[in-house]
Amino acid sequence: MEHPENSAEFAGLTVNSGVEQPSIINPYLKRGRFRKKEYSADEMVEGILRGDVTILSKAVTLVESLNPEHQKKAQEVIEKCLPYSGKSVRIGISGVPGAGKSTSIDLFGTHVLDTYGGKLAVLAIDPSSERSKGSILGDKTRMEKLSLRKEAFIRPSPSAGSLGGVARKTRETVILCEAAGYDKIFIETVGVGQSETACHSMVDFFLLIQVAGTGDELQGIKRGIMEIADGIVVNKCDGDNVDRCHMAATNFRNALHFFPASESGWMPKVLCYSGFYGNGVKEVWDMIYEYIDFVRQNGYFSVRRQLQNKYWMYETIDARLRNSFYNDPRIASMLEEAERSVQNGEKTSFTAAYSLLDDYFKGFQKP
Repeated sequence: MEHPENSAEFAGLTVNSGVEQPSIINPYLKRGRFRKKEYSADEMVEGILRGDVTILSKAVTLVESLNPEHQKKAQEVIEKCLPYSGKSVRIGISGVPGAGKSTSIDLFGTHVLDTYGGKLAVLAIDPSSERSKGSILGDKTRMEKLSLRKEAFIRPSPSAGSLGGVARKTRETVILCEAAGYDKIFIETVGVGQSETACHSMVDFFLLIQVAGTGDELQGIKRGIMEIADGIVVNKCDGDNVDRCHMAATNFRNALHFFPASESGWMPKVLCYSGFYGNGVKEVWDMIYEYIDFVRQNGYFSVRRQLQNKYWMYETIDARLRNSFYNDPRIASMLEEAERSVQNGEKTSFTAAYSLLDDYFKGFQKP
């Protein structure tokens, strides 16, 4: 850098040119040294069967990706892991927001590992914002004890707009976790109330966590999540809240008598416990394993899984058709015009929808 102060008109003043600044990039750094390794489908399957948590996490990320190439590779991994799956006990855990689902999972998971051994995978579904489309994914922060266990795998995932309280790819993630040797799977839903039937269609036991003060018998007999629960537990049964919890449990027991008998022949039980103090946790898991033994003896355990496989086949067909429709270039060019017509009142929503569908299906007709 040249300094004008060194010119002849500024006598007696001299400014040094300074020292040349080194590059901000380390000259000894090897390019590509820290580049993430890309695993092939066979390498991923091998790592999953070996129980490698890092590769399992990468495979789950691949399953959740919307990239067509990633989806193709993920399906190949799932197909190869499928023969090694199906040997776990899948527990769905739901409840209203603030019922203590994440805290209870931390307590339940620690109890299960200490009592029964084995490995545990927790798939926690976090709600996604309708505005920003983002998720906090902070459920793991409430699982302080469980997150320190080497035999536990905790994976938060965004709901990404999926209805039913679980992420769209949760079922495929269950297959990968089972292939990795996890014999107990917890699926925590977002806690959206009475519409979490999707979680029920992928678990062996559906546990509903309630708190005192959510309603009486009339609220309890409303169709929905109460109807599909295999067991109900009332949390926060401690301190001055004990009497209210037992009263709520009585109301839930009375409400269950109004529901028709379940296909399994099991009558759901209602228990009270404290997730903060750990009281009543043993009784909750005695109930769950009593149910598992009951449905295995009468054959409903395998029947339920067969029905779940059928259900998810149709769900996959619906999802594939939906993606094919919206990714069709012809439809993409017509959607904006259809939206304008509906918003201006020129067409009804149904007329515009049927018109788009007719144009979509015409593309598959033979000339």
